[in-house]
Amino acid sequence: NMETSRTHSSESMSKDLSELLKEATKEVHEQAENTPFMKNFQKGQVSLNEFKLVTASLYFIYSALEEEIERNKDNPVYAPVYFPAELHRKAALEADLKYFYGSNWREVIPCPEATQKYVERLHYVGKNHPELLVAHAYTRYLGDLSGGQVLKKIAQKALQLPSTGEGLAFFTFDGVSNATKFKQLYRSRMNALEMDLATKKRVLEEAKKKKVEILSSVFFPQVFEALQELVSKGQENGHPVKPKAELRSRNLNKSYEHGPMPGKESEKSNRKHSAMTPLVRWILALSFLATTVAVGLFAM
Repeated sequence: NMETSRTHSSESMSKDLSELLKEATKEVHEQAENTPFMKNFQKGQVSLNEFKLVTASLYFIYSALEEEIERNKDNPVYAPVYFPAELHRKAALEADLKYFYGSNWREVIPCPEATQKYVERLHYVGKNHPELLVAHAYTRYLGDLSGGQVLKKIAQKALQLPSTGEGLAFFTFDGVSNATKFKQLYRSRMNALEMDLATKKRVLEEAKKKKVEILSSVFFPQVFEALQELVSKGQENGHPVKPKAELRSRNLNKSYEHGPMPGKESEKSNRKHSAMTPLVRWILALSFLATTVAVGLFAM
């Protein structure tokens, strides 16, 4: 039986790395698609505050990921999947944050402790185990190219963002003319990486355990508290978080240049959002981050 088990394991590991990664992270999608947030988001029930907080966290994450990718761009364990012009998101996130927060966005965006832990993990991997970077890059970038495009349309409509794309640069890949063909190229390059069986298992574990732990065990229980604490500290220091209505109003004023005023349905949605407690809003905000990953993984 043990010999049979080892044989099945070896046969399983003979599959392409992209297929193995998709299988290993399938559970993340299955969990996310059944969350109340995912169902609400598909209905367009997301606030600007939530979206801004997630964008800020993504900025710190992609800054770390891309710093380590640049460190290892000539390393054979990563070089074949180095596509900075096509994939890198840091500059796009900077543009989004400037749009949402203003020119001093670097001084005002929050970085929750759980996000910092994710950042530290990325730096550790890049410096000590660069062969594992592919797990993070694949699940992030190809997810953004896939399911992220669905979220872009929903967010643009729900938040009344300008039709010209301001605030949604993160979802826009100007360097990719055909997403389907590019994903095929990326997978083929990744599948061609030279990895022994032990390394392949470690890559899968990084994608499965580390990503799930960071998103589920780290983000979900701790980031809510961290974000709530950030809000409380801001109020204590005389810098209260702007009411959601004010934030939405500021954004909608920009949107009116590109379309009509929101109707009764939008007003009803606003009232529904305003009835949510701050803690619930923070929970939804971080659920959105996990959902971005999970929806993308499903579509890869």
